[in-house]
Amino acid sequence: MSGFISKEKAKELERNAAKEHNEPTYSIQPHPAKTNDPADLQPKHQGGGLRGAGHAFQAFDVPGPQIPHDMPAAQSHDELQARQEQLNK
Repeated sequence: MSGFISKEKAKELERNAAKEHNEPTYSIQPHPAKTNDPADLQPKHQGGGLRGAGHAFQAFDVPGPQIPHDMPAAQSHDELQARQEQLNK
């Protein structure tokens, strides 16, 4: 019986020692590069050719400048001054 108790006490002491010795461990990770060329670390582009540059042609799909035809005539300096005084009251 005492052998069983001593074994259990030894296990408990080991568990307590493991809890107290809770120190992080670090290791060196390998670098992902296979060569010294930085371009190797960039992701590879899918597709290519004319399909890969489809966004370059969208610059030609925009509509031209929109010129409204129903603009009121320009106001004179006196009319603008009167409007300014009216708004600043």
